[in-house]
Amino acid sequence: MIDDLLVRHCAPTLAGLKTASLINCRAQRGMDGMEKCRSVLSERGVKINVLRKNRDGALVYVYREDRLKKDLKNDEAFSLLKRFGYLTNDSAYCLSRLKLRLSENVCFPHEIGLFLGYPAGDVKGFIEHNGRDFKCMGCWKVYCNENEAKQTFARYKECTDIYKEMYSRGQGIEKLTVMA
Repeated sequence: MIDDLLVRHCAPTLAGLKTASLINCRAQRGMDGMEKCRSVLSERGVKINVLRKNRDGALVYVYREDRLKKDLKNDEAFSLLKRFGYLTNDSAYCLSRLKLRLSENVCFPHEIGLFLGYPAGDVKGFIEHNGRDFKCMGCWKVYCNENEAKQTFARYKECTDIYKEMYSRGQGIEKLTVMA
């Protein structure tokens, strides 16, 4: 079951186009095969981390650690993270802090966009405009470089379509995951 979710929701991450993706796994069924996938993907530079778990399911973070480290070193991103109590841009610390914020907040911590590889300017714009007044919307709401974002959205969609087709023809998740 997890393989199917990974292909549908994480193809750009598996392909190395995107830093990370989130999967909302409903109930235990969505988690079936998680440990096997975690092992297979780890060999290819992709990690799986459960950010939040409750009786209804889990919020699963699928990411490329090397890209996350690079993204969090961005000055604009770290400046934004500091506003939410992140003391350092160390990726392990930041993930731990994000998990804590997810557990203690009723509303979703919007800085999560930085952990997904969204442009810092767009994450900042989303927070400052309360999700309104955006230029366009795709995988995220865009406040800065509209044309660049539209091209990125198109690449992500094409990648997902290709991955879904390859998966339906029997390609396993290990073959679909690009080595880091």
